[in-house]
Amino acid sequence: MSTFPAPSSAPSAAQPPAVAWPSPEREAAFSRWLAQLAPAHGIDCTSLAPASSDASFRRYLRVRCSGGGGGAASSLVVMDAPPPQENVRPFVHVAGLVAQAGLNAPRVLAADTEHGFLLLTDLGNDLYLPALQAADGAGADRLMRDAITALVQFQQQVPADDLPPFDEALLTAELALFPEWCVGREFGITWTDAQQATWQRLVRLLVDSALAQPQVAVHADWMPRNLMLAAPPATGPGVLDFQDAVRGPITYDMASLLRDAFVSWDEVQELDWAVRWWQQARKAGLPLGEDLEADFGEVWRALEWMGLQRHLKVMGIFCRLKHRDGKPQYAADLPRFFAYAQKVALRYGPLKPLLGLLEPLSGARVGSGFTF
Repeated sequence: MSTFPAPSSAPSAAQPPAVAWPSPEREAAFSRWLAQLAPAHGIDCTSLAPASSDASFRRYLRVRCSGGGGGAASSLVVMDAPPPQENVRPFVHVAGLVAQAGLNAPRVLAADTEHGFLLLTDLGNDLYLPALQAADGAGADRLMRDAITALVQFQQQVPADDLPPFDEALLTAELALFPEWCVGREFGITWTDAQQATWQRLVRLLVDSALAQPQVAVHADWMPRNLMLAAPPATGPGVLDFQDAVRGPITYDMASLLRDAFVSWDEVQELDWAVRWWQQARKAGLPLGEDLEADFGEVWRALEWMGLQRHLKVMGIFCRLKHRDGKPQYAADLPRFFAYAQKVALRYGPLKPLLGLLEPLSGARVGSGFTF
């Protein structure tokens, strides 16, 4: 899974919290790099403070500055992404594509790709997720419509051919995280040969559905926690965490937005926003293909199946974060994803065998449902 950067409150004039480093050598390399950049960007090196951490090995730091190469900004953000666990080159590459697309996203002002240090423009502190959670119905609708409009711009303007493919190998590898980390490690269950065969048939269905969709630029984590409220003079939501962008299925990012890890919606509302995306996509000339162009019912089916692939992957990743990386907090959201997965499996006949694999894990009894 991609990460979840979430800048903290803006730095104050008080003494900033100390920044811990894994080794004196890395701290020295960073200090030399930042000191070299300080004059051009007006950086106050003594103001370095934690800004956020996320699900990967990356973290974000904030520094005060007086402008310089950062324009009129009062602060800039530093990405600290230690090799070999992290590689900043994809971030630098996609940041350039996103900037050319005219989207509101961090610009890379300086990069030390060897050591994994980036100096970025600061999009501020107003996060989309808490704004959505605090908003009334009309406010949430406005925010989600803005996110959909920005997504269509991303899909239309970011050149998909400049991104790595979200191909069969990657789709299958992502799905393999679920039996390994969620079924095996989190719940201690070993599937029988029959259950393994059922799983492989389901994987085939989901992968084939994804591969049949038209291909566009896919952010791969287009969700509220990776969006920021626009800070004037910028317009449109700020877009974060785009380094894992790929060329892949057109419904992937809408599935990520509608069925999120941290906020859920009534299906009537999901359908309304999905129709709005579909209408905007058709107007923008996105490559929907004959079936998706003509039939919203087929759009919804493709989106739900794509979302199921993502949700199974995410359940595996959340359990891996808990057992491998010592980050148990993500596993607290597993029930939300079990609910998403059961809902979709119950709705579509070919996917119903998944219910028998999920029930021993979720503990939920699933009744009879309707089939498209």
